[in-house]
Amino acid sequence: MRRTIESIMFGFREIFTWNTMKYALITGILVIAIWVGIGWLIWDDLNQVSLKLISFLPVEMMIVDGTWLMSMFLWLIAVLLTFTLIYIFFGNLIVAKIPKNKYGVLFICIMCISAVFWIAIWILNQDLINSKISSFLKSLPYATVEEGLAYLFSIYILYNGLVITMLFVVNIFNKPFISHISQKYYNKELASNYIQRFAYTIKDTLIFMVISLIVFPLLFTPVLNFIIQVALWMWLTKDTIQFNTASLVFGDVNKERLKPYKIDIWIISFVTVLFNFIPILNVFAPFFGEISMFDYWKRVEEEIN
Repeated sequence: MRRTIESIMFGFREIFTWNTMKYALITGILVIAIWVGIGWLIWDDLNQVSLKLISFLPVEMMIVDGTWLMSMFLWLIAVLLTFTLIYIFFGNLIVAKIPKNKYGVLFICIMCISAVFWIAIWILNQDLINSKISSFLKSLPYATVEEGLAYLFSIYILYNGLVITMLFVVNIFNKPFISHISQKYYNKELASNYIQRFAYTIKDTLIFMVISLIVFPLLFTPVLNFIIQVALWMWLTKDTIQFNTASLVFGDVNKERLKPYKIDIWIISFVTVLFNFIPILNVFAPFFGEISMFDYWKRVEEEIN
């Protein structure tokens, strides 16, 4: 457990370095732009699919989940608006007093502060917020609620597409930033097995999509949907980051040799997917997971060999 915590802390330190942040920000901007374009092209058809799926839900479940989704959407807007206001009014003042290589750290800290502040507000006032939203939804015609819920569900589908794409891209192009870390801390060249590690990513993505369809109704149950979403993202992330980074350390990956470390792998995966719940910071999730997992394998390398 100690090694796991140390690797997680190592991951947090490294994503704040400029070398990692430039890869994360460039990749994130490109992937977000791609999915905004995809969303613009298929939005009407995607909404129709969402409407058909939602039509199978009972009205009460639709109201309850509509309340939860709208609450999360309002939280997201509050976080982004707070981040923007802080950056507009105080950004120049803060930037003038810190070196350029710390700008990325400032960006992440402001976003984290905004997210934590509004999480606290939501937790302290969740009953009031949910009751107001629920009353509002009940006052609307059924068709309006259904269409609004379909709109939010379409955003959810596109967001999951973004998460999957980020994992794929980092899986393919992880060698430059991991190589920098390997040379910096371990002074070693990386091994690699592209075919093996890419195969795990494809397999887990297909399983993720199939399970998401099977448990679709449960995604509309508050609290349970949060647990299921975390579990799905962990499943998607776990094999990708463990085999991806293990192939860079060991070359050919022997699954049996990695089994004794499965609890540590799940813990690192859990911390990784929590990034996906904070807007903007979600682009750092696969980078954090890869760096933390790579550092973990380096710590246990002698045991495995």
